[in-house]
Amino acid sequence: MNEEQQAIADMAARVFADHCDDGQIQQFWAAEAPFDAALWQALREGGLATLILPDALGGSGLGMIELCTVLEAQGRHLAPVPLWSHQLAVAAMAKFAPGGAPPYANWSAVSQGARLATLCLEGLRASRGLTLHAERAADGWRLTGRAVAVPQGAEAAMAVLPAQSPGGVRLFAIDLSAPGIGRIAGRLTHHEPAADLVFTGLTVAAAAALDEAAPGWLDPRVAACFGALQLGVTTEALRRVVAYTSERVQFGQPIAAFQAISQKTADCLIDVEALRSTLWQLAWRLDSGLDAEGSAGVVRAWTCDTGFRVSHAAQHMHGGIGVDVSYPIHRYTYWSTAIEIACGGVSANLAALGQWLGTPALSAADC
Repeated sequence: MNEEQQAIADMAARVFADHCDDGQIQQFWAAEAPFDAALWQALREGGLATLILPDALGGSGLGMIELCTVLEAQGRHLAPVPLWSHQLAVAAMAKFAPGGAPPYANWSAVSQGARLATLCLEGLRASRGLTLHAERAADGWRLTGRAVAVPQGAEAAMAVLPAQSPGGVRLFAIDLSAPGIGRIAGRLTHHEPAADLVFTGLTVAAAAALDEAAPGWLDPRVAACFGALQLGVTTEALRRVVAYTSERVQFGQPIAAFQAISQKTADCLIDVEALRSTLWQLAWRLDSGLDAEGSAGVVRAWTCDTGFRVSHAAQHMHGGIGVDVSYPIHRYTYWSTAIEIACGGVSANLAALGQWLGTPALSAADC
């Protein structure tokens, strides 16, 4: 990292450490708040909530390397804020909406973080396909169906959602205050609030449809964000494993000295470092304007595989205390599992990566 990137990483680590120790996170999980409002305000004041937004929106105009640096710190601390989804949603709307901004009155408040934006692309990899459909209408588009498990869907003011249209998948910037949108609220595996958004023939303006290039721009960046979060989660879970097994004594010596523990810990380190290497390659390719489809597929696969193996090993090596919900390690398993689910699972991602590698038109430069 250069000096500026290291400064951002240090700032993020301090902010999250101030708001997200084990006791604070336990209190948050016991409450019903949708996100940590005090932490969100601190991120806004420090410019960390607008890192990748352009200067015209009050952002820093930085890239995915800087954002992923902050997200890794967020994952380490399990910080309950919609940091990546808000920024990517606003960035996509600003870049791909006709005229440079969605035609809604609350756009200014959303772009500045006073109100939330969200996005959910998980339907693109769902086994049953997209359940939200779009058809041309005389004055724009007509949306019917359901967007499933949209993070912060009950609280957000705007959302970027994919819908299946006759011409293919299109992304729509939707004002969630519009009549004709039902919300079925719930919580995801890692305690983040979400909602199914039910559309019963909602008509939106033609300008709500983002440019057709939006999915290709957004999808690998979402993969990078999930990878950065998973990197933080698994790195911290592994650090806690090392600390615990170095202190836990059996038969007169720390259990970290046992061959089974040391080998399993080494396997976890290999997984974490593989995710780290592939993540930073993806972030660099995105910021360099290079093709990133293959790199994104690799990151999604490692995000799922590393998360599954490290979280389960961390539970196992903590012994009985690992399944005690009064002990913090279980929350790392929940976060890791939620990220794996959102990415679609390792098998599906490896199959998609294999299909990409088998594309006849693929050139050596793309690899």
